[in-house]
Amino acid sequence: MTNVIALSPKTRIATPETGAAALLSCFATCRRREDDVFWLKENAELLNILECTGADVPGTALDVLDGFYDTVEDRMAFFPQYYRFLLSMTLDLEDLGMPGDTGARLAQQVARQGLAEQELSDLQRMEAIRLLARRGAAGPAEPDLVERLRRFCARSATFALPNKKAAYELTHIVFYLSEYGRRDPGLDRDAITSLHFAGNLAFLEQNSDLLAEICIALHHAGETAPALWTGWLERETHLFEVEGGDDVAIADDYHDFLVCNWHAATIGNAPFRKPLVASRMRFSRADRQVAPLRELSEALFAEGSERRPDWEATRARLGARLSPLTRDIVDALADQSAHFDAFFQGFARAGRP
Repeated sequence: MTNVIALSPKTRIATPETGAAALLSCFATCRRREDDVFWLKENAELLNILECTGADVPGTALDVLDGFYDTVEDRMAFFPQYYRFLLSMTLDLEDLGMPGDTGARLAQQVARQGLAEQELSDLQRMEAIRLLARRGAAGPAEPDLVERLRRFCARSATFALPNKKAAYELTHIVFYLSEYGRRDPGLDRDAITSLHFAGNLAFLEQNSDLLAEICIALHHAGETAPALWTGWLERETHLFEVEGGDDVAIADDYHDFLVCNWHAATIGNAPFRKPLVASRMRFSRADRQVAPLRELSEALFAEGSERRPDWEATRARLGARLSPLTRDIVDALADQSAHFDAFFQGFARAGRP
């Protein structure tokens, strides 16, 4: 009798170089039309991550964006409202190896037109100043602007309560102050505490996108993120599924995928270790089995006037209201986060009317 052994072909895992090339082709030509603002957003995010991590991108991989680069000055003239996307993409393309000096001309144009002055948000003004400074079209940010951003970062109480918008703004302030890891952002201890508070919430929410940004920001500040967070992020990055095909839906978790791999590159691991193809792709994170943040919030709300800001004093009683898996997650965080007790004092909202 003959034994027939079926051999499954090995899944090809992209190297960082071929992975970058496949991603550039996918986002530039296969997911959205160039006249879609979300095309700008996706490509600007990818290029920014490749540039700030020093990715080794083959020159030919940038060819898919030749058409954009050749017409970006016309786009800027007609769509000045998108100047930050357009300028960011142009600068990153040049810094990744695309020949040309269009970025300097665009930066001077943006500066002459005073486009940064249209921003009401301090965060967006800071981003614009950083972009212009990359080609010498702006000097350092005004001290008052930087001081307002630092005050925002230092108000740790903001980040003890769920507020994803504030948390993402916190990480981006650190990115801009640190030039994406190129210099010390000079954060004080209150700002570091804010990052830890925001990270505790992101971990409780099982939000790998936000937690990865927080861990990157801590790294840029010269701090070490808790091993509990980074170990979980490593697992989540490994569990992403990438599906190729002309008809795959692109309402997906692409940003989560990019940021988790950005975190991997930041801490010295190889990013984008997935089977990637130079065509349309869908990026899906692992299913969430539990919602610890919601459960813990509901348990605290149910405590009513009995809520206390002392974690150890309420640990057992709150634990009885949680599912076993959520209880394990909360206990692990409480035991391994040096900032948990201080975080819980604000998160508990005890004694508030």
